[in-house]
Amino acid sequence: MPHPLDSFFRPRSIAFIGATERSVWTRAALANLRTLGYEGKLHLVNRKGGEVLGQPAATSAASIGEPVDVALVMVPSEVLLSTFPDLEAAGIRNAVVLSSGFAESGKDGAARQQALSDAAREHGVSLLGPNCLGFVNFVDRTPVWTVGARPPVGASRIAIVSQSGALAAQMSYFAGWQGIGLTYMISTGNEAGIDVAQAIDYLADEPRTQAIAVFLESVRDPSSFERAALRAKRARKPIVVLKVGTSQVAMKAAQAHTGSLVGDDRVFDAACQRMGLIRVRSLEDLIITAEVAARTGPISGGLGVVSLSGGLCEIAADRAEAEGVELPGLEPATMAALENALPGFGTPHNPLDVTGAVMLQPELLERSLEVLYAASNLSAMASVLDVPSAPEDDSALLRKLVASVSAVQGRHAKPGVMFSHTMRPMSAMSQQIAREANLSYLPCGVHHGVTALGRVRAWTEMLDRPTRTRDQAVAQDVRPQSEQQTLEFLASRGVPVIPTQIARSADDAVAIAQRFGASVALKIASADIQHKSDIGGVILDVRGDAAVADAYRMILQNASRARPEARIDGVAIAPMRKGGVELFVGTMRDPQWGPVLAVGLGGVWVEALRDTSLRLLPVTASEAEEMLSELRGSKLLDGFRGAPAVDRKAVARVIAAIGEAALVLGPELLSLEVNPLRASGDEVEALDGLVEWGGQPAGRLAG
Repeated sequence: MPHPLDSFFRPRSIAFIGATERSVWTRAALANLRTLGYEGKLHLVNRKGGEVLGQPAATSAASIGEPVDVALVMVPSEVLLSTFPDLEAAGIRNAVVLSSGFAESGKDGAARQQALSDAAREHGVSLLGPNCLGFVNFVDRTPVWTVGARPPVGASRIAIVSQSGALAAQMSYFAGWQGIGLTYMISTGNEAGIDVAQAIDYLADEPRTQAIAVFLESVRDPSSFERAALRAKRARKPIVVLKVGTSQVAMKAAQAHTGSLVGDDRVFDAACQRMGLIRVRSLEDLIITAEVAARTGPISGGLGVVSLSGGLCEIAADRAEAEGVELPGLEPATMAALENALPGFGTPHNPLDVTGAVMLQPELLERSLEVLYAASNLSAMASVLDVPSAPEDDSALLRKLVASVSAVQGRHAKPGVMFSHTMRPMSAMSQQIAREANLSYLPCGVHHGVTALGRVRAWTEMLDRPTRTRDQAVAQDVRPQSEQQTLEFLASRGVPVIPTQIARSADDAVAIAQRFGASVALKIASADIQHKSDIGGVILDVRGDAAVADAYRMILQNASRARPEARIDGVAIAPMRKGGVELFVGTMRDPQWGPVLAVGLGGVWVEALRDTSLRLLPVTASEAEEMLSELRGSKLLDGFRGAPAVDRKAVARVIAAIGEAALVLGPELLSLEVNPLRASGDEVEALDGLVEWGGQPAGRLAG
């Protein structure tokens, strides 16, 4: 079945509504049709009729008298609503709205946009815009676009979807400068109708599009965006995203650590992890990474790099390390084959410097490449060499070297791309040489090229990772209020917690401590006091009956003096725990993406170092284990300075259980924190925690 947007983005007939001689938009849109060679029908509509730019104009859409697939509406915003009855009468079901002055202009504009959306819905019109430049279907030579559009200069593999029309145009120009062809360019503007998610959904099925480059200012409907992204992920079609702005966490309690830890666009990073998106930070990397991903497809192993310069090899190695790209050592058979291929002063290595000997023996490059392409532990190859861009750059030697790279690329199924040394334009001469040699070449420079390969490698790891949907965690009708209730709830969800009891007298405290034995920790039990140590509400490592009784009285005295208004439930007493690694595990509800899980070093370090890893909930134990490995302090888990190594899998299972507990508590939960989660060897135990409902603390776990 055709996609519902197929007639929109592949129109056989187009109408320009509000076309005039003096309109720069009319002139540009008409010029684009001619430049790209549109072969469908074009109808101009002007209420005065007559001729517009040498073509007869109908006085209304209804008077066109034949089917029209899409209308480009260029009338002023104040008369825009009156065009929809005419579109409906003409049977036009798709419209691009150029006009501005809507939600981007404030509250009144937002009201006008809502009226526009309502009118489109009432008259059965699918809407792209307003405040957008339209779209270009390059492969079918169909532009409905109101600034200059240029035909593709290379093979078309990638599509651009952008909330900014001006940036979409600039990206298309840059793609052409790099010799990169486009399949589609879609500007969604204010998204009163079709949004980025729907455009992605359409392109996920579009067979000529092999990767999608997306520029985002905001995600207006996270659920539909996630559904579209996961469809593309299942189709193994890469989506590369450049997003500006930050995710604002709805912090309703300043005491919640997690709010300050995840209140930035790292939440969107977590969303990208979940949805299998490749996130980049520049327009150049957006286009280049999408093109590299389209050319290579998934890359499941290590990368091999070949250059004619040792210094360039070092640059590539540094960039690969920064991007987490594995450059595997060479296997013995590969080493031996390279020793036979290279001159005596050459050193078999990855990255491989084939040395300046190629100036006299150009065949060295092809022999070396052949060996590396055949290496079983390399899943992709990057060669570094410039294709001549002007006659003065050309030489018989350079042509022979280019032919060598192309020949080896052609003999192997292994993905391979040749990059220029530095970013440079793909000139007409470069384009011709690469095309005639059937060479996979991008003049993007080593920095951007290796960066792109690194992002594709990370995307490949996400492809087959199972993604749990949130409807798999069913919320229960449970709402723990007290500290003990919260403690019992966590324990019921498989979270190991320290045994804790509340003392309401000094004698009670002594009896509880005797049952726990050895030393104990005492802490004020009050939902109104979050940072208990700040007010002298915590005393650790207490031994003996007299010391326990004194500690009990001192804690109550300190709390009464510092927070006389606080409600005091008593003093929580728990066995004293020493050693191990303290971790922080917290959840927070992001207003766009929902429950977020943060993991970091615990205790006071979580605020001091802000060393955390984030994911959207739910997470699996394997994802939790990945989060631990992403921490800068991850080495502390491996037996740092003689301490016992932590069982990461055991910790990961507990982290996943805490995340599940947060989901089970339902949408009214603002935050659930365990700080610290103590881990020593295979022992894992929650020592402290906090639950907040709608911003009001429900209780902190003692420990």
